Amino acid sequence: MISLRAYVFIDSLQPQLATYMGTVSQGFLPVPGDSCLWMEVSPGMAIHRLTDVALKATRVHLGAQVVERAFGSMVFHHRDQSDVIEAGHAVLNVLRTDEDARQKCRIAWSETVRAITPDHAVLINRQDRKGSMILPGQSMFILETEPAGYIVYAANEAEKAANITLVDARAVGAFGRLTLAGKEADIDAAAHAARHAVQSLSGIDPSQ
Repeated sequence: MISLRAYVFIDSLQPQLATYMGTVSQGFLPVPGDSCLWMEVSPGMAIHRLTDVALKATRVHLGAQVVERAFGSMVFHHRDQSDVIEAGHAVLNVLRTDEDARQKCRIAWSETVRAITPDHAVLINRQDRKGSMILPGQSMFILETEPAGYIVYAANEAEKAANITLVDARAVGAFGRLTLAGKEADIDAAAHAARHAVQSLSGIDPSQ
């Protein structure tokens, strides 16, 4: 049985997130303004068949595909929102389900660290990041979600809401992790937008 873990439609990729996705993508690169859909399923190997369905149903481009034993994820995008929406519906039809059957997002960690010290900033920037650097004195917001795929939605909504710097957005594995930097007021606005975005998504709570 294939379980739908994450299903996230993004109407318009923001510039930093689109560029970040380009640095980690092994497929067709998205550009700002593209619509995209991030999907995660279990078991992981099922993602190949679902990718095939999406690509054959519409004109979408495959941006990335990650296949692990437990989870598999894919992201496809297109300039035309209708193609992305139709591709998602095609996959849901194969699964005989709808997006409300996805696992509800759980915020595993959320914290704002204010006025980052130079030592801390240097260490963060030396880590395996694909985004921009955090600067000493900036505030930092970190968010961890389960399932991982929801982190892209949080990042996109945060970028819409405030003038922040996207440092990292890891959306594969057991948990997704987001790191943002910026002025204190901007970080507070972005943090609120990110949390509100993922908490507002429908889904099934696996703990119930």
